[in-house]
Amino acid sequence: MSKLLRASLYTTACAVLIACSNSTPDTATTDAVNETMRVSDAALSAAAQTPETWLTYGGDYKEQRHSRLTGITKDNVADLGVAWTFDLSTGRGVESTPIVHDGIMYVTGAWSILHALDAKTGEEIWTYDPEVAGEDAIKGCCDVVNRGVAIYDGKVYLGVFDGRLEALDAKTGAVVWSKVTVDQSQPYTITMAPRIVKGKVIIGNSGGELGVRGYVSAFDAQTGSMDWRFYTVPNPKKQPDGAASDSIMTELVNDTWGDTGGWVTDGGGGTAWDSIVYDEANDQILVGVGNGSPWNAKIRDPEGKGDNLFLSSILALDADTGTYKWHFQTTPRDQWDFTATQSIILADLPLGENGADRRVVMQAPKNGFFYVLDAETGEFISGNNFVPMNWATGLDENGRPIEAPNARVTDGEPNPIFPGPLGAHNWHPMAYSPVEKLAYIPAQMIPQLFQDNQVEPDPDAYWNLGYNLSAGIPPEFPTGTVDAFRGFNQGWLVAWDPIKQEARWTVQHDGPWNGGILSLDTGIVLQGQREGDVSAYDAATGDKLWTTDVKSGALSGMSTYEIDGEQYVTITTGWGSAFALSAGYGYKSAVPPQVGRVVTFKLGGTEIIPDKMASSIERSPKGERFGTPDQIMTGLGLYSESCLVCHGPLAVSSGVLPDLRWSYATADKNEWTDIVMNGALSENGMVSFKEQISPEGMEAIRAYVMSQGHLAVKNGEAGK
Repeated sequence: MSKLLRASLYTTACAVLIACSNSTPDTATTDAVNETMRVSDAALSAAAQTPETWLTYGGDYKEQRHSRLTGITKDNVADLGVAWTFDLSTGRGVESTPIVHDGIMYVTGAWSILHALDAKTGEEIWTYDPEVAGEDAIKGCCDVVNRGVAIYDGKVYLGVFDGRLEALDAKTGAVVWSKVTVDQSQPYTITMAPRIVKGKVIIGNSGGELGVRGYVSAFDAQTGSMDWRFYTVPNPKKQPDGAASDSIMTELVNDTWGDTGGWVTDGGGGTAWDSIVYDEANDQILVGVGNGSPWNAKIRDPEGKGDNLFLSSILALDADTGTYKWHFQTTPRDQWDFTATQSIILADLPLGENGADRRVVMQAPKNGFFYVLDAETGEFISGNNFVPMNWATGLDENGRPIEAPNARVTDGEPNPIFPGPLGAHNWHPMAYSPVEKLAYIPAQMIPQLFQDNQVEPDPDAYWNLGYNLSAGIPPEFPTGTVDAFRGFNQGWLVAWDPIKQEARWTVQHDGPWNGGILSLDTGIVLQGQREGDVSAYDAATGDKLWTTDVKSGALSGMSTYEIDGEQYVTITTGWGSAFALSAGYGYKSAVPPQVGRVVTFKLGGTEIIPDKMASSIERSPKGERFGTPDQIMTGLGLYSESCLVCHGPLAVSSGVLPDLRWSYATADKNEWTDIVMNGALSENGMVSFKEQISPEGMEAIRAYVMSQGHLAVKNGEAGK
C-alpha cells in the first residue's frame, strides 16, 4: 500500500495527497546542487560563520541553533509573511529541521520520506521514498517521525525508520549505499538526524520502551562500512562485544547492573535517539543516552546493585575510536523515563578563574534540571530545576539528584510524579544565544501516575514498561472531564540564565508540547506551538513581537538561511508525534489527519497557507453500549497496555489516528476482530494483536471503547 493511503491510517481524509516520485532534475537545478559536493569538514566546522546556509541539524557543531544573519530585526519582524509552502507526501508526525545549502533544502516528513526543494521557491527537485513497511509503525514509541538529514561531500544521509542508514546522491536522490544498522527482528527504529564528524556518519537508534539494547555507531561516509560501535548498557551476559565500549564496560559499567531481571531479556534500553554533538576543541562526540528497559527499575534490575550506567547520561567518546572519555549521569537508576537525549549545547561561559571563559556542555533533559558541565572532563559545574518538580528536592555538590522520599514508591496507590515520562523538555530543540548568554527551553509539565504492574510484564507485549498505565483511571471515568486532565498540563518558553541558574523570563503557553527554538543575532527568538502559532519574541525580555497561524502543529526545530540578500525562516508542520498519539485529550478540538507541510517565511511574503482540512468524522458512537462492569474494567486495563499510546487515554484521540469511540469498526464485532486480531490494516501500521490479547480481551476493549463513546454523549462532548 502506498504512503499516501497510509497517511490517512484507515480513513480517506488524505486521498488527494501528492504522490512521491524520484524525478530527475533539470540542467539548471543540477548546476545548483553541484555546490553541495563542497560541503567538507572545514565547511561544517565553519558553519556558524556561513549563516546563509544551515548545514547541520543544530546549525553548527555547537548545536546552539543561533544564526548570525541580520536581515530580520526587532524593527521589521512584524513584516514577516509566507514566502512559500510545500506539501509533504504524508500525514502523521513531522519533526524535521530543514537543512539548506546553496539554494537547496533537504527536508524529511513522516515515514522517513526525503524531499529536495528549491529553497527560494519551494519547487520540488526530487523525492526519495525509502518504502518503510507499514507494519514497522508498531516498533515506534512516538509516531513514524524523522528529525532530518545530514549533508556531506555530495551526499545526503538519511536515518530510515526501520533502522537503515542510507547515503543518497545529492543531485538525484539515487541511493549510493544503504546499511542496516540494527537487528530488524527487534523493535528498533531510527528517528534522529545523523551527524557528520571527520568523515564519519554518527547514528543512534530508538526503542527503549519496547525492549532493546542501545548503542551509537560510526559509519564511513564514503563507503558505509562501520568504523566503531559503542554500547550504552552492558552485554546481557556481561561479556565483551568486540566494540569500542568493551573496556569501560568491564572497568565501570557491569558492576552497576545486577545479573538478573528484565534488562537481561529486554536489552536494558539506553538508546541514543536524538542528541549527538561534536566537540571540536576536545575532539570528542557527546551522546545523550535514554531510559531503561523496562522502565520499572524493580523489574529491570531487581538486585538493585547500582546506578545502571549509562542510562540517562551524557557520554563523551573519542571521535576517532569511539572509546570512552567521560560520562555524567543525570538520573541514576532511572525509572521514570527521564532520558538525557535532549538537546546538548556547547558554549563558552565566564565560569573559569577570574571570570575567564570556560567551555561547557549544557542540557535541560527530561528530569527537569538544567545542567552545566565542563566540556573537557564532564565535571559538574552547576544545576537547578527549570520547572516545578516533586521527584527530587535538588542536586548535591556532584550534581546527583536528591530524590524525594516517595519518588520510587510505586507498589501501593498510584504515585503522581512530575515531570512525567514526556519530560520537562522533550525532543523539541533548545537554543542558546551567545549575545544574550541565555538558553531558550521549550519547557512543560505533564504529570504521570506510576503504579507497579500486579505481575511482571508479558514478554509478548509490545510495551513492557513494568507499570500499570491505567493507574488512577476508573472504568467509568467520563471523557467530559478531559478539561481537568488538560488543566494539569502546562507549557512555557523559558529563557534560562546558565550562569546564574535561574529564569530570566518566561512565556506561558496554552499547554505543553510546543516547538523548537531558533535564536537570531538581532535579539529575536522564534518558536512554534502545538496548536499552530509561530511567534517571535524579544530575546532579552520575552515580549511578543509577531505571531501567525500556520494552521497545523508547529513543533519542529526551525532553520534560517539567506538567498539573494533575503533572509528566510522555515519550519516543518504537521499533526502527530508522541503527545498527539498518547495524550489526545490535550487538544482543544480534534485535529484533521492532513499532510505535513514546509512553511517558509521572509519579509514581505504574501503567499497563503492552505486552510485545515475539514473533519469528515461524525462524532457519535455507531453502536449500542454493552458489557458488564467487570468486562469494561478488564477492557480499560488492556486498552491502557496496548492501545493508549496510539489512540489516547480514555479512548480520546487527538484526531491524528482514528478516534475509536466514533468508529464503525467498534460497533461491528466481526470488523473489530478482523482489524485487531487478524491485522486487516497492518499495512497502515495497525498490526495484529492476536499474540498479545485473547479474543475475550479484544471484546473487553471494544466494550470499554464503546462505553467511553456513550459517556461522551452523556457529557455533551459528542457531535462537536
